[in-house]
Amino acid sequence: MLQWEQWLGQHTEEPLLPELALVDAHHHLWDRGGHTYLPPQFLQDAQGHRLEASVYVECLSGYRTVGPEHLRCVGETESLLDVLSQPAQRAVDVAAGIVGRADLALGAVVDAVLDAHVQAAGTLFKGIRYVTAWDADPAIHGAYPTHAGMLTEPMVQAGARRLGARGMTLDLWCYFHQLDDVSALARACPGVTIVLDHFGGPIGSGPYAGRRAEVFQHWRSGVQALSAFPNVHVKLGGLAMAVAGFGWRERAVPPSSIALAQAWQPYVDTCLESFGADRCMFESNFPVDRTGGSYGVLWNAFKRLAQAVSVNERHALCAGTARQVYRLPRRNDGG
Repeated sequence: MLQWEQWLGQHTEEPLLPELALVDAHHHLWDRGGHTYLPPQFLQDAQGHRLEASVYVECLSGYRTVGPEHLRCVGETESLLDVLSQPAQRAVDVAAGIVGRADLALGAVVDAVLDAHVQAAGTLFKGIRYVTAWDADPAIHGAYPTHAGMLTEPMVQAGARRLGARGMTLDLWCYFHQLDDVSALARACPGVTIVLDHFGGPIGSGPYAGRRAEVFQHWRSGVQALSAFPNVHVKLGGLAMAVAGFGWRERAVPPSSIALAQAWQPYVDTCLESFGADRCMFESNFPVDRTGGSYGVLWNAFKRLAQAVSVNERHALCAGTARQVYRLPRRNDGG
């Protein structure tokens, strides 16, 4: 297998619609395990596309090593602010919104965690991500401490309501067979703006390999039911992760934006039919989704997927919905 950068470099593309304004609704930054992905690398990846702003989402990075356990996650926000203070003027508002981490199972006590995040980041802090991605098969289960039924627990729902009281967002990462739990949370917490990450987590690996049609039907039913709750939005992305089972990294050459768009079209169509463009937004999930190709190729795929909708809907998918949901300032005008 070729080294990562060598593999990615085998297929590049010129940006499609370079004038189209973009807001990346979901990416990470980190410096760990010999892998550095910080603003210089992110901005290098985005060259050629009119990326105006981005939303940083927590990734278990930079935690405090001392102090109360429930406040250690605030270290990620603090360390991110240190990173963002280093570059000078930039044309892109990197991390114009910050989505941090807090344990919703704390219930009302989660206010102390939210206060600490806001003290660190001020108005940049937009909400938290609560990861409940869990599967009975250990081949699927990830790095986060999760278990079945988390979103139905009364303390978790009480913690979620604290976000709603503050006008903050709640990102959720779950798997397709947990979408009923998201519906239960949305029903119990109508005042909370919920953002479903990564299409709602269709799986195509491990015990789900070779069962794409079956999983798709299960996933689509869950998405359609969830769309009945007006407080729920969806991020379109994350399908380049290995758990999705498309096997992009196993190819000798990275896929083209055409190949990515064709593979993801049914998922995008379902979300647009169910939620509408004003409740959907594209996300790169970089650097995790480099398993499917370069940043430029990924966004070319998104732009291809948005060609079938109206101009206004295209702007919503590529920038407008993310700006509205995450209350992002508009430094550059035009989309």
